[in-house]
Amino acid sequence: MSGWIAIGIVILLAIPFAFFGMEQYLFQSGASYVARVEAPPSWWRSAPDFWPVRKLVWKSETISVEDFRRAFEQERQQTRIEMGDAYDPRAFEEIENRRRVAEGLVDQAVLRLAADNRGIAVGDAAVAAQIQQFPAFQVDGQFNLERYQLALQTQVPPQTPRQFEAAIRESLQQSLIPVQVGESAFATPSQLERLMVLLGERRDVEFAILPPPEPDAGDVAEDEIKSWYAANTADFRAPETVTIEYVEIDDSAIEIADMPSEEELRAFYASQRARFAGDEERLASHILVEVPADADDATVEAARERARDLAEQAQAEGADFAALAREHSDDFGSADAGGDLDWVEPGAMVPEFEAALFEMEPGEVSDPVRTDFGWHVLYLRDVRGGEGAVPFEAVRDELARELTGNARERAWSDLVGQVVDQAYRDPNSLEPAAAVGGLEVKTAGPFARGGGEGVAAHPAVQRAAFTESLIEDGTVSDPIEVGTNHSVLIRVVGHTAEHARPLEEVREEVVAAIRADRSARRAAEAASQLVERIAAGESLQEIADEEGLAVQQVPGVPRGTPIPHPAAVDAYFAADVPAEGAASAGQVELDDGSIVVFAVTAVIPGDPSEASEQEKELLRQQLTILAGNESAAAVLRALRERMKVTVIEAQL
Repeated sequence: MSGWIAIGIVILLAIPFAFFGMEQYLFQSGASYVARVEAPPSWWRSAPDFWPVRKLVWKSETISVEDFRRAFEQERQQTRIEMGDAYDPRAFEEIENRRRVAEGLVDQAVLRLAADNRGIAVGDAAVAAQIQQFPAFQVDGQFNLERYQLALQTQVPPQTPRQFEAAIRESLQQSLIPVQVGESAFATPSQLERLMVLLGERRDVEFAILPPPEPDAGDVAEDEIKSWYAANTADFRAPETVTIEYVEIDDSAIEIADMPSEEELRAFYASQRARFAGDEERLASHILVEVPADADDATVEAARERARDLAEQAQAEGADFAALAREHSDDFGSADAGGDLDWVEPGAMVPEFEAALFEMEPGEVSDPVRTDFGWHVLYLRDVRGGEGAVPFEAVRDELARELTGNARERAWSDLVGQVVDQAYRDPNSLEPAAAVGGLEVKTAGPFARGGGEGVAAHPAVQRAAFTESLIEDGTVSDPIEVGTNHSVLIRVVGHTAEHARPLEEVREEVVAAIRADRSARRAAEAASQLVERIAAGESLQEIADEEGLAVQQVPGVPRGTPIPHPAAVDAYFAADVPAEGAASAGQVELDDGSIVVFAVTAVIPGDPSEASEQEKELLRQQLTILAGNESAAAVLRALRERMKVTVIEAQL
């Protein structure tokens, strides 16, 4: 191995090994992404996983930090809605949740790469069909363009139709593989029959209930106390507690001295014209010249000139507005219909569009109107309704109440703003903020999670009070909403961490636990002896007569019936099938300490012929869905195994 040939071989081997793992040092140490998914190209499926090859020819998808944060925040909002007051922000921030969200994004990237490598594309017709199925975009079961545009406009952040369509296209593309695989699943007749036999199974059961054991009153040795305490320290811990100072900002104490004047009322009535104008609707058409959200000034001006030219053509005598819309409008939802928007009612469109439309006369074509979607040329074809306008005198008192309420709302907002501003200036004390608002600083606690009274018992206050930042810094919190126009600011002034209580403090609790354990073990042992006797061939009735217990015989117990308790029924069906003339025995301890001793004497299989066709079809669909979900999950696992997935946990 000392010749030139050996040296050449070593050099050749050193080249790939020199690059192996290099990316760990060159790239991951300064990675600005959360995860990256890489896959061999479609024209070289067996491309080796060497860094130079992977870098040059493999395709990749990167999940940015912003992508992860957006997905994590969406998951947070969804979890908060589902859990309500039980939502714990600290628990949600745990690394397991972050990993789960990141894994979901990785799965999406894997499916996108797989779809792209296999030439899967989604056409405009499929995107339009999917959008038109959204209930949020429908009126009376039909897709409504105005509702669609308004819904996109009110999203946070707002979206243009083009952005939303791109997102739908991407979603459809990545879902095609798992959806098609899932839809290819099926359930065989034998699977269906076997499941129906199991689900319809019934069991003949007899049982006796041993009452909760008598409390143990025996002596407990000191060594036993120490041993139990050492083995069960977690049962004798004092919970974490906090003490807080707080101020309440409530609009109930706000008084409005000046009532609205007649001029203010009439001006308010005029501003609510659409609200009191009756059921006026306007039959409208439009031509849209779309402008991208990130368009520069030149692009916006070019679109305006194009819209101006179309408006002049539409305003010309004898012009065919519908033909112009079909040829030039960028709104795919109405272009084919000649720009027809159907009857538009107040509040259905974005403000700029609606303001222009409701100022027009029938037959009029507008100059270009700018909205977030682009430039619109409007054509008002007809007006109907509006005859039932409500006079000012009929709603004067209602308007006065609303204006007073608005004034109270503004006064409350001003008060909150003053208090919060002062709290931000001096975050280490509530006294200055309370003085600005004429409020009282109150104290609550110490209290543990789930404890407290009044404001301190509110879940939102508790979540804030137990956050690490407020505990460690002792600063004033942000406003915490505890009701309508009712907020509080808190400051943690005392904190005691969860800690083990000394044996001297919990000695009586330890003794009680030891005695309860003795009683439970004696009862379980007595029940086990009865079970052994049944298994040996004695009948439960004879044993119960000796022990002074009542026996209940229940033939044909179906699954899911609480006889006498759901846990007992689960045990009946988990027991072995008894031999002919024998019984299968067992025991189940219930929550109150009583024990059910049972004997299964017969098993009656379910009869599929007793099920209706509707029941069979429903069960078949459920089996098919389960099989489809498993097949789709298996395909996703297989796709991931063929790709290289890198997750940078430091970015989570």
